[in-house]
Amino acid sequence: MQNQYDILIIGGGPGGYNCAIRAAQLGFNVGCIEKRDTLGGTCLNVGCIPSKALLHSSHLYEAAINDFASIGIQVEPKLDLAVMLADKDKSVHTLTQGIVHLFKKNKIDHILGTAKFLDANTLEIEGKTYQAKNIVIATGSNVATLPGAPIDEKRIISSTGALSLQEVPKKMLVIGAGVIGLELGSVWKRLGAEVTVIEYLDHVLPGMDTEIQKQALRTFKKQKIKFELGRKLVKTELTKTKVSVHTQAAKGENTPKTFEADIVLVCIGRVANTQNIGLEKIGIAMDERGRVITENLRTNIANIWAIGDCCTGPMLAHKAEEEGVCVAELIAGQHPHLDHNLIPSVVYTHPEIAMIGKTSAQLDAEGITYKTGMFPFMANARARTGHVLDGMVKILAHAKTDEVLGAHIIGDSAGEMISEITLA
Repeated sequence: MQNQYDILIIGGGPGGYNCAIRAAQLGFNVGCIEKRDTLGGTCLNVGCIPSKALLHSSHLYEAAINDFASIGIQVEPKLDLAVMLADKDKSVHTLTQGIVHLFKKNKIDHILGTAKFLDANTLEIEGKTYQAKNIVIATGSNVATLPGAPIDEKRIISSTGALSLQEVPKKMLVIGAGVIGLELGSVWKRLGAEVTVIEYLDHVLPGMDTEIQKQALRTFKKQKIKFELGRKLVKTELTKTKVSVHTQAAKGENTPKTFEADIVLVCIGRVANTQNIGLEKIGIAMDERGRVITENLRTNIANIWAIGDCCTGPMLAHKAEEEGVCVAELIAGQHPHLDHNLIPSVVYTHPEIAMIGKTSAQLDAEGITYKTGMFPFMANARARTGHVLDGMVKILAHAKTDEVLGAHIIGDSAGEMISEITLA
């Protein structure tokens, strides 16, 4: 019958499209629902991929200005922002079209629209009903917002707006010293903006190892990024040409302080995209943060599954991809293995920052005895010849068994090296 499927997947991001492809390879009749015109979700359209394109281009531009002369390369770099943005858009377009090709190759139906549950087997999509034996929720996440900083994507922007600024702002204020804020703040600092980062906590990169947080802060300060830690936003005010940002101390005395900027970038994290799709109507269990509760990726309703940012765990594209493949194989009756302790995380600043496993603080809290091994990049010949001396490797191993419990790297190519430690 028409609109009848073995598996329907809500969301065409990294989790959804990988789940769809694997399910089709296993012989299922698959439909993937996506409200965007293009597949790939936040990651491919307005997240990981375009941000990495700008991180790469801006790093080369900054290197040409600051580093090339010292190694005997004489150039006079000139920024053409329009070309840089067009190159980013070309990469995104090529990759999204690649998913379209994979869907056609694997005979997956791409259903354009927004889905809403009618019951455990039935979805309504743009006025039509679709039924499936199994439904996978892969709806991803949205930008988290602050009451005092309403995003208009013109002067108060989200990570999405930060990928498409048509000119380099003179002054940019970044709210949030997490991964996204530091990556995008780095892009615009390299291209010429004066960047100040405001963070509620007294450290950058929440959740990372303390040693890495301290080293990263020193490194970013050397790059002339300014930081206001332990400070919270109270409100923003728009003038004709500027944004005034009023803050106060996060703890203790009020100590108000006001900043002015051309652009304010709000990067305080992301929230699960689970609203307005009928989950409450059919009784899907969710936690206090609106994330779908799962056990081995299955919800409390046996034929409904959830993967990626909309459920618990790190909001990472490669985590969603692995879960998507795993769900398809579970539905097929296979026994895939997925270890959520083995999900590395990378910050694509320069130098890169990567981690996997436990931090020192987590091991202390759990009462696990461990040994620490640390090595600075400045003592490494490869780092010295490449002029990338900032950074270190820190490995945490069990005191008795030497089992690797956690690894933390700040330095050039950290994103590649963390894979080797993940295998170990």
